[in-house]
Amino acid sequence: MATKIRLQRNGRKSYAFYSIVIADVRAPRDGKFIEKVGTYNPNTHPATVDLNFERALHWVMVGAQPTDTVRNILSREGVYMKKHLMGGVAKGAFDEATAEARFNAWKENKQSGLDALRAKEEEAKKAAAKARLEAEKKVNEEIAKKVAEKKAAEAAAKAEAEAAAAAAAAEAAAPAEEAAPAEA
Repeated sequence: MATKIRLQRNGRKSYAFYSIVIADVRAPRDGKFIEKVGTYNPNTHPATVDLNFERALHWVMVGAQPTDTVRNILSREGVYMKKHLMGGVAKGAFDEATAEARFNAWKENKQSGLDALRAKEEEAKKAAAKARLEAEKKVNEEIAKKVAEKKAAEAAAKAEAEAAAAAAAAEAAAPAEEAAPAEA
């Protein structure tokens, strides 16, 4: 029986979530399967993969053909690297301990690269947030400056109006004083 390693769709509309399954090539996409070896969630950033490594390696070693997407997933997870190293052990190029050491070195290198990428993304987020904050502070300072100018203009206009009212009151009082001594 020809077997394939493929994705089986789950989830609601516009939010696909996949199971990685071993199925007969004649079975429908979401139909009968032999074994479930993992899950794949492309909705998270980065995509989340939960894989039973040993079972996936077993099925790849016995000849199950993965679809393109599953092959990429298995390759990223290291299943194909492990298969390649096990092939070298079978040919006698090196022993199993060396193969395991090479696989662990590959895994560490990949993990350090991923960690560096995450750190770089985190730094970019922090820099963008800092730039937004600085731009917001600048805008707030400009608004505060305009508000201060407006308040100063209002205060000047109010002082001018008070001065004009005081002058008018003084003029009204001055003729009244002139009239009062003339009567006396």
